[in-house]
Amino acid sequence: MDLATVLQILDSTVRLATPLLLACLAGLFSERAGIFDIGLEGKMLMAAFFSAAVAAMTGSVWLGLLAGMASSMVLSGLHGLASITFRGDQLISGVAINFLAAGLTVLIAQDWFSQGGRTPSLIGGGRFQEITLPFAESLQGVPIFGPIYHDLISGHSILVYVALLMVPLTWWTLYRTRFGLRLRAVGENPAAVDTAGVSVVGLRFAAVAICGALCGLAGAYLATGLQAGFVKDMTAGRGYIALAALIFAKWRPWYALGACLLFGFLQAIALRYQNIDLGAFTVPVQVMDALPYILTVVILAGFIGKAIPPRSGGVPYVKER
Repeated sequence: MDLATVLQILDSTVRLATPLLLACLAGLFSERAGIFDIGLEGKMLMAAFFSAAVAAMTGSVWLGLLAGMASSMVLSGLHGLASITFRGDQLISGVAINFLAAGLTVLIAQDWFSQGGRTPSLIGGGRFQEITLPFAESLQGVPIFGPIYHDLISGHSILVYVALLMVPLTWWTLYRTRFGLRLRAVGENPAAVDTAGVSVVGLRFAAVAICGALCGLAGAYLATGLQAGFVKDMTAGRGYIALAALIFAKWRPWYALGACLLFGFLQAIALRYQNIDLGAFTVPVQVMDALPYILTVVILAGFIGKAIPPRSGGVPYVKER
């Protein structure tokens, strides 16, 4: 395998890991505050549709991005209302959001565009374009470093770089700011936070809002960066894979980056090598396509007992009188 092939696989890995990373960090904020959210899939799907729909109608990918983030935050608000205000079951609320998004996106898409639940293909300003970093062209001929910088580091859309920058930003927010300390404390011992005079409800709604914004970025990237429009169920289980990566990463930002890159790498391998000849037998394309989902099941089965979630996760807080 030559350097060019390796760089192509790694380039695809970064692109495919981007929506997983954004969704994983979204779940990290929410679950660190004690709100379990399996509705990441639904929020990503809703954001993907509205970002593509608005971008198709206006020709502006930035308006599409804002629409996608807004729609995702609306669903996050519904989840917060159900699980924080009314103290409902957080898992049921997340499942309801997933079903709502799956049906509503196709219904609205058919009503608006009459293309079988799809949006028109995005062209020009309706998509995020690749960014060529400074000196990428001039350094391309430099051995080893040149191709790595030109083919792997440069040439991604802006949301890829935003996703990568969100990892250190998330770490700094959670571990180096007062807000992050309180957010983590709410997930561990909300009564102690309430006793200190800090609003548990306010912090949890803030975490849910951040979760919605990051899911909006993930969905918008799927429809306007990774692909050129919305199709039915285009998230294809990425929200659940992001949850598995979050558990595998033990709710830590840097570990989340590694876990998402691992899932992205498996997807990149599956796309590039449809059938792998091992001599005695050939691995069929269906097994290659199922690799990320098989790993999801393995992680959930093998690590769910080892990864310790926030102690108050999934438990509604009832203020003592």
